[in-house]
Amino acid sequence: MNHPKTVIIRYTTSQRVNHWINAICFTLMVLSGLSMFHPIMFWLSNLFGGGQWTRAIHPWIGCVLMASYIGMIVQFWRANLWRQEDTAWMKSVPAVVEDDEEHIPAVGHNNAGQKLVFWSMTLLIPTLFLTGLVIWEVYFGEATSISVQRAAVLIHSTAAFLAIIIWIIHVYAGIWVRHSVRAMTQGYVTPGWAWRHHRKWLWELASGQSGKNSIRKRP
Repeated sequence: MNHPKTVIIRYTTSQRVNHWINAICFTLMVLSGLSMFHPIMFWLSNLFGGGQWTRAIHPWIGCVLMASYIGMIVQFWRANLWRQEDTAWMKSVPAVVEDDEEHIPAVGHNNAGQKLVFWSMTLLIPTLFLTGLVIWEVYFGEATSISVQRAAVLIHSTAAFLAIIIWIIHVYAGIWVRHSVRAMTQGYVTPGWAWRHHRKWLWELASGQSGKNSIRKRP
């Protein structure tokens, strides 16, 4: 396999590990949560050893997810601050879908779509965690009333539905934009990829404005 001689480090090892911990935990949360959501999906509980094990392990996975996502916030919040070009990018979504590079504005490390995913999950995952604590009967069942628990279940289910939709969009976009997955598995992208998808970020790297990621020669 031919590897590019010059690459750009897009994600550090700690960032990639953090991301995949989130991905694994969220996938397990979706599978276990759906198995408890409706009888037609109860068969998914077999992945966790049955209904009782699923109900026991689901909230603990949620705790790991919450802790891991705090790490994501610490590492990625700066890259997801909204900028002027993000508003322009949102207005050019038809050009993005049609892959019309001439009408897509240059963006930084993350585009507006990635930022919306990040901030949406930053809202939804803590919501899932907090409402999950309210309905975690083993430890907190006696601390709240039935009416509060019912409201928490409704909010929890709604937040889960929205998070799953955003997760599907995120995965689809990662596959649709060629070599994006490689950035999160191997950590690097080519200068050509950066020029095409995140041109302003490439300019910042070339001018030395961005110190975290770098352009390197492969050995």
